[in-house]
Amino acid sequence: MDKAQIGVIGGSGLYSMPGIERVREVRITTPFGKPSDAYILGTLEGRQVAFLARHGRGHLITPSEINFRANIYGFKKLGAERIISVSAVGSLREDYHPMDMALPTQFFDRTRQRSSTFFGNGLVAHIGFDTPVCATVVDVLDKACSALGLRCHKGGTYVCMEGPAFSTQAESNLYRSWGLDIIGMTSLQEAKLAREAEICYATLAMVTDYDCWHPDHEAVTVKQILDYLSRNVENSQKILRRAVHSLPAERTCRCASALEHAIITDRKKIPAATKKKLALLVGKYLK
Repeated sequence: MDKAQIGVIGGSGLYSMPGIERVREVRITTPFGKPSDAYILGTLEGRQVAFLARHGRGHLITPSEINFRANIYGFKKLGAERIISVSAVGSLREDYHPMDMALPTQFFDRTRQRSSTFFGNGLVAHIGFDTPVCATVVDVLDKACSALGLRCHKGGTYVCMEGPAFSTQAESNLYRSWGLDIIGMTSLQEAKLAREAEICYATLAMVTDYDCWHPDHEAVTVKQILDYLSRNVENSQKILRRAVHSLPAERTCRCASALEHAIITDRKKIPAATKKKLALLVGKYLK
């Protein structure tokens, strides 16, 4: 059976994972529909990994069209215990420069029309989400950036907007006044669903531009942004290799037991169909 220890989600610009050996493609069916693409399974730095292109290879899916539930469920089905998500972001701070890396530890949700929970249909669960990313994975990514001599900002808040249009200047300036640090369109739902699936999660955010608040914004061209993105992708691939190699074999964080006290519904009243649908996630708690 196809298995993976570590999942990697590639965002804008990162549609494949060079260096994976013994590669094979696996298409997974889920109770929540189709994932964005086939999962690319193989060995990287001696670890079993699964790579998924968030927007599909060729970038066919908008942020609002991504089937986040299917994507995360697919990683769970493969047995992944950790997910590293790579995401292109805009900077809301003068000191977060294009070509920098960021490791946000908080999220602020500005999306409006996305599914971000596996639960419902007669089964209610409330996960703790005060610390939305796994500190272990963040630390490993931070050390990988340092070892490569890359400028990285550990901590801070990622505001997740709906998109696909970028911010207005009014929105961008408001987010800055709130003290938010970077802006993107994808990571928030992934983080929530990974926590519900008891998978450790962290985002490696690649800064490509200053959003639209910066006085030099008009001087930034699409060509420049794509150039920054291309160079950032090369750096992210180097970071991923180091991080995959360095992640500890055993998990000691709370991510692995996030649902232990989260299920509120009377076990006797959970519909059989819902139990079956979510067995992969909650089966061990409903015995």
